[in-house]
Amino acid sequence: MATERFETVRTAGRLAEVGPAWTKLWAASGALVFQSPAWISAWWASAPDRERRALAIVLAWRGDDLVGVLPLATVRRKGFRVLEWAAKDCSDFGDALLADRTDRDLVQQMWRYAGQAGGFDLAYLNRLLPDAVARTLLQPEGGGVRLRLNHRDEANWRVRGSWTTGQAWFDAQSKKTRQNYRRGQKALSERGPLVFRLLGPEEPLGPVLDRLTTFKRAWLQRHGLASTAFYDAGSGALPAMVQVLAEAGLLHAFVLECGGADVAVSINFVQSGAMMAFVTTYDPEVERASPGMVLMMDYIMWSIDRGLHTVDFLCGDEGFKSRFGTEALTLASMTGARTPRGTAAQLVDRAQHAWRRRFGKRGDAVRQAPAAEIAA
Repeated sequence: MATERFETVRTAGRLAEVGPAWTKLWAASGALVFQSPAWISAWWASAPDRERRALAIVLAWRGDDLVGVLPLATVRRKGFRVLEWAAKDCSDFGDALLADRTDRDLVQQMWRYAGQAGGFDLAYLNRLLPDAVARTLLQPEGGGVRLRLNHRDEANWRVRGSWTTGQAWFDAQSKKTRQNYRRGQKALSERGPLVFRLLGPEEPLGPVLDRLTTFKRAWLQRHGLASTAFYDAGSGALPAMVQVLAEAGLLHAFVLECGGADVAVSINFVQSGAMMAFVTTYDPEVERASPGMVLMMDYIMWSIDRGLHTVDFLCGDEGFKSRFGTEALTLASMTGARTPRGTAAQLVDRAQHAWRRRFGKRGDAVRQAPAAEIAA
């Protein structure tokens, strides 16, 4: 039996060279687009703060065949070097990629190799689905930097059920929900003809993404929230990721038009029979008519009518997800210290978390030490 050899990808050039082998592995594994080389490459090429980041992608080869990928990168945050998932800022789920999902020992070997390569104080691997192969790294016998579950869980809400049609799903909603949907449709229709539609494959994405970005910036400003790399002026991150979805044949971009103008946009993608809601936003000027809710209910019905078994809201704590979701999964996170600085950061983080759990809001008033914020 051939033994594995390992390498760490640290340059864009090498990332491009291994792209074909990685793409072959990704396609055969059935993994989500977040673990594809195109996704990682698009993130790396468009990251606005590359000066504080470095690639640290571990590959496992068996002869000439790529059999495992641990897509990692480092970032300097609050004075610490943090090892995290590559493309973490634009990926909803993180995991390793294996030719054989049962080969959990290979994940541990790649992790040991990453630890030996060094270059980080603290590891923080988050957004792990319950069946993520990377969860095997919680086993202490694996060796390398010891990982433990962290308190920063996130929710993943999904719409799943036995409805055979979108109308059946709609009829199963509460009377108030159905009334809100119809009320929103009526209010929007008063501004002009209301149309829900899926963008065709030949339609240009640029204008729709411009509208989405404009809506999102206005919404964030109205609610006093900071922008992100996706929506910052001049950022190419969102167009780059959407282009990956389009080129992979996964993209489903829905718009809600009112009087010929977009009032809500949802950038989704379909994989493994599930509609994944990646980015959704709406025009805050018509917020009272709930265009985002109307669009969301429309694409849920559209998905069910076309035989998709799940509408996945991905990660995030937006209130609508728990109101409409019928199934919730917990996305776990793991942390591990490699240096004394990393150990100190972990101790501070655990102490502050324990303080907040004991004292509630009074604990929130305690000043966050920089070391406790590095996993943000």
